Amino acid sequence: MPAAPARPAARPPARRVCVVLLTGLGDVVHGLPLVTALKRADPGCHVTWVAEPMPAQLLDPHPAVDQVVRYRRREGWRGVTALRRALAEARRRAPGGAFDVTLNLNVYFKSVWPVLFSGAPERWSFGRDRARDGVWLASTRRIPARPRRHTQDMFLEFLAALGVPHAPPAEPADWGIAASFTDAERRAQAAWAAARSGRPRAVIVPASAVAAKDWPAERWARVAAALASDLGHEVVVAGGPGARETAAARVVSDQAGVPVTWAMGDGVRRLAWTLDACDLVLAPDTGPLHIARALGRPVVGVYGHSNPWRVGPYRAWEHLWVDAYTPPGALPDPSAFDPPADDRMAAIPVEAVVDRAEAAVRAAAVTRGTRVE
Repeated sequence: MPAAPARPAARPPARRVCVVLLTGLGDVVHGLPLVTALKRADPGCHVTWVAEPMPAQLLDPHPAVDQVVRYRRREGWRGVTALRRALAEARRRAPGGAFDVTLNLNVYFKSVWPVLFSGAPERWSFGRDRARDGVWLASTRRIPARPRRHTQDMFLEFLAALGVPHAPPAEPADWGIAASFTDAERRAQAAWAAARSGRPRAVIVPASAVAAKDWPAERWARVAAALASDLGHEVVVAGGPGARETAAARVVSDQAGVPVTWAMGDGVRRLAWTLDACDLVLAPDTGPLHIARALGRPVVGVYGHSNPWRVGPYRAWEHLWVDAYTPPGALPDPSAFDPPADDRMAAIPVEAVVDRAEAAVRAAAVTRGTRVE
């Protein structure tokens, strides 16, 4: 009787992993299901993550990240030198004093230094079909070529390359942000919520890190008025500490004609638990939108400069998106990433955003068992 063919041995997950995903905040959110899946497959896996200081706040603490190395890239060569020292120390703290594998989720040259300094013998990156600036030359293994698609799906390709299942069947991704909140943060969140009006809370993130992605602030003010006056919500403005973001939030607060709760510039950790304490989030293409998605909060996304099918809330609330990026009559194309030549954000009317907010509120009422006429 012929012997049964031998089954190929399953490849065990790497136990000492260095993740290189520097910025922005939304991309770092999309990297989290990678490390949660690694930990689920092998709880003994040790994960070090290299990130720039702002998004690193989301990772420290996080239950699937054992240590965070902050790369102060804006400091130039001084930052590169400090990174080399920090990664040498991180290797010493890893079990066995070394990394087995480095996963470079970035596609730009800024990621080359941490990849090389990691010292891992196995270094994965996207290939030249999706990476730029020769990034793939710093790697020893490349993700197989395929068209660009949603950022989250692209990052999950690294799990497939390592032979690691990426999620339980019921959920397409596990970000683990809610599990990262400390007891002190939960107490601060509870105190903040207790000081509110008691009405449902809607967060407007009025600006992103890229001006071309933004919707006019005076239109957000009109949306804020509708949320408060017509839909019965307390309106919160939240976002980063930059001058442009703060100025946009000030326009919303000054022109809405309704009370607006200020939550601008409070840091990434506080921003995350603020979003978690709210019922609806409205934003352009920006990091807080992806934090809200990871926390399960309904999102009204406003898109004209960037493609929501590539960078929108992952597999959720497509009916709440305002998609001015996809040309009328065209099918959505997740591989498209070039911004349009015209300013499609400016062409989005207030009524379109208010309509999506109304749809979200009605859906929430039905979910709670309230009959909506």
